[in-house]
Amino acid sequence: MENQTIVHMLVLTGLSDLPSLQLPLFLVFLLIYFMTLIGNLLICLLIFTDSHLHTPMYFFLGTLACLDIGYSSVTVPKMLFDLLTQKRVISMKNCLTQVFFFMFLGTSEFFVLAVMSYDRYIAICRPLHYMQIMNWNVCVQLVSSMLGFCAVHALVHTLLLTKLTFCRSEALQSFFCDLPQLLKASCSDTFINVLIIFIFVILFGDVILGVTFYPYITIIRTVLKIPSKHMRSKAFSTCFSHLTVVFLFYSTSLFNYLRSNVSDQHSEDKLASVFYSIFTPFLNPLIYSLRNQELKISLRKALQRK
Repeated sequence: MENQTIVHMLVLTGLSDLPSLQLPLFLVFLLIYFMTLIGNLLICLLIFTDSHLHTPMYFFLGTLACLDIGYSSVTVPKMLFDLLTQKRVISMKNCLTQVFFFMFLGTSEFFVLAVMSYDRYIAICRPLHYMQIMNWNVCVQLVSSMLGFCAVHALVHTLLLTKLTFCRSEALQSFFCDLPQLLKASCSDTFINVLIIFIFVILFGDVILGVTFYPYITIIRTVLKIPSKHMRSKAFSTCFSHLTVVFLFYSTSLFNYLRSNVSDQHSEDKLASVFYSIFTPFLNPLIYSLRNQELKISLRKALQRK
């Protein structure tokens, strides 16, 4: 058998190898990270303090904002540290911890976006039964069960990663510990890992996609029948904000994960990773706040009180 050295520290390629770009990238992404935190914290604060926003729709929006804060905080601080120090190394223990929280929070976002689609469907297509169907007990149970499932899902993948041996000296082609890149770096048989990913995608991926996109067929038909132009515009505005966030998150994440095993275009994969792990949490509060009149009114009132 060939002698292989088991590694306990992994090397990350980072965003760029050019020394002249390290400081500009650090400043740009530091600003984006601070704006991400401020934007999402502001949405959470407005929803918590304004009684007019104590509705299921804003409960799910607040949950999404909390997830975005954690989602960006899993990867960005480490990336900023690497840009500043140019060390780009991470221990296996820290790497697995990062994988767990990244998968837990990322999968939770998929579920929350699906639940938000269902919430919009009930609100627009069955408005008279909305508060009976989407009462607070149902909302809390949906979020709790969703977070529990996502934690188990992330834990399964993380535990399977602990069974692998990493003995390759090449750097991970990413700025954080991403599951596809870790499977590539392993010198063990990853058949079980890939099989579990495939099973989860088949069993639950189709359900999430269906719940996210199918309701909009009925929603669009119902909205077009609304006689009031103002109500029709308000409904379309809410749905458009949600669909924009869904499109950004789905397109970039699926692009990266579907291409990870069939392409060596690392720069394109890295760019997709930047979009779904950094820019999406940054853009979400902007998209919802700019197209949501109730959030604008709440923010205006809060500023006037101050």
